[in-house]
Amino acid sequence: MGEQIRQQGHEFGTTTGRPRRCGWLDLVALKAACRINSMSGLILTRLDVLAGIDELKVCTAYELDGEKIEGLPLSMEEWTRAKPVYETLPGWHEQISGCRKVDDLPATTRAYVEFVEEFTETPAAILSIGPDRSETLIARRSLIWG
Repeated sequence: MGEQIRQQGHEFGTTTGRPRRCGWLDLVALKAACRINSMSGLILTRLDVLAGIDELKVCTAYELDGEKIEGLPLSMEEWTRAKPVYETLPGWHEQISGCRKVDDLPATTRAYVEFVEEFTETPAAILSIGPDRSETLIARRSLIWG
C-alpha cells in the first residue's frame, strides 16, 4: 500500500530520486501536535493521492505491551515496543482534483475529513486535492482570514 501511495503521490526525493516512506495517517500524533501548538485549523494535503484505495486506515491508538494507549508513548524505549492500532474508513474511487467546493467532494472523502476533524478536535481550514493552485479548497475562511 505504501508503494501505491508513493507512486500516486510522486513521493521521491527531488535531487536523489530516493523513494520517501509513505504510510497511513497517525491521528494520535496529529492530535498531540494540534494540542501542543494550539492549532486553530488543519490543512489536509494530498487527498487526491488517496483516490482508488478501497479502504483507508488511520492510526487511532497504540498497543504497548498488550495494552491499548490513546496517547503518544512517553519514551524512546516505549516507542520501540508500540504498535499502531488502525481504524478502517471507506475510500473513494472518484478523481477529486476537478472539485471546486468542499460540497463537490464524494461523500466518503468528506467523511474522511470529518473523521480527522473529530478525532483531532481541530477543524479543517484548507483541503488540497491536487498540485495546482486551483485544486486548493478553502473549507473554513474564518480560520484563515479571521
